[in-house]
Amino acid sequence: MTEEGSTISHLSVAMTTKEKDETQNVGGTSWSVDEFYLQLVVVMIGVAGTAGNALILYALVASKQHKKHVLIVNQNALDLFSSFFLIVSFAVKLCNIRLVGMLGYWLCITFISEFFVWLGLIASVVNLAIVTVDRYLKVVHHVWSKKWLRPWVIKSAMAFAWFAGFLTNAPFMLETTGVVDGVCYSWVLYKSYAARICSVIWYVVSFYIIILIIFVYCYGHILIVIRRQARVMTSYNAAASSSAQNQLNQIQINVIKTMILISAFYAVAWLPANVHYVFTIIDPNLTYLSSFWYASVVAAFLYTSANPFIYATKFNPVRRVLRDMLPCKKTSVQPTEDVPMTPARVRIAAPER
Repeated sequence: MTEEGSTISHLSVAMTTKEKDETQNVGGTSWSVDEFYLQLVVVMIGVAGTAGNALILYALVASKQHKKHVLIVNQNALDLFSSFFLIVSFAVKLCNIRLVGMLGYWLCITFISEFFVWLGLIASVVNLAIVTVDRYLKVVHHVWSKKWLRPWVIKSAMAFAWFAGFLTNAPFMLETTGVVDGVCYSWVLYKSYAARICSVIWYVVSFYIIILIIFVYCYGHILIVIRRQARVMTSYNAAASSSAQNQLNQIQINVIKTMILISAFYAVAWLPANVHYVFTIIDPNLTYLSSFWYASVVAAFLYTSANPFIYATKFNPVRRVLRDMLPCKKTSVQPTEDVPMTPARVRIAAPER
């Protein structure tokens, strides 16, 4: 028996040893009642993420900020894409479609395997790293960024995020996903145990550890530069030092909040999924059809669904549009910017999320 055949055999045993009175058959696969309800929760999170990101995209366009913050628009578009296909993929799973023939194969490798969902998720993570690097260059290397960060460079980076999502998922999905005895096995049919270990290590390092390193390094240096400029302003003009210091203090607070919200939330939300990936190395029989896996997916998509609320609370133009949409809004008070304009001698591109 080949190693691939052995893997399929182990998976079949793992799937058929569940107690019959506690399982349901959905999409050609049996799982427990708890796993079924966890999938319903995932669908509801997908609905919330789709509605939230669509609303933020509307607010960006209505506030005329979509041309000024194209990377943020791309971030929301990616989150909207993955949230929408999250609904579609799990709806297909819950429809209990018999996986036979070519139709069953394509349903398996596209929707049941959540290919489009993870394409959007990986592209979103890459774009988030690009946004972080963009802010880092504008603050720490302002002169260089003014010269080299042309519109075509930003648009190329946006396209690269989508391409990275596709290129990362397509080869692995085609290689490790298939239909066996009417059951869709996603991302587990590796040709060898060594290939499985290498792919898991590569994924965890590339899209979790390195991303966190980028967050910590870039935002850490942004804080250092802001504090250095605050000291320069204090010594440069004593008469205006109080006003400048207040401005810079406010910007520091915004940077710190952004760093905590993005970095810590990403680290916590994606930790269970990455722990599950590591466990698949330890236990070859572990599949992506367990309660632990679906709970991990819930945690990961809470991050995607919460992103619109981060924009709504931290990005002033978006917040104003959303506030104007409320039927009970107060019209007598005109909203103003929370952070005053930075003095000309202090070049700071503060995060607006």
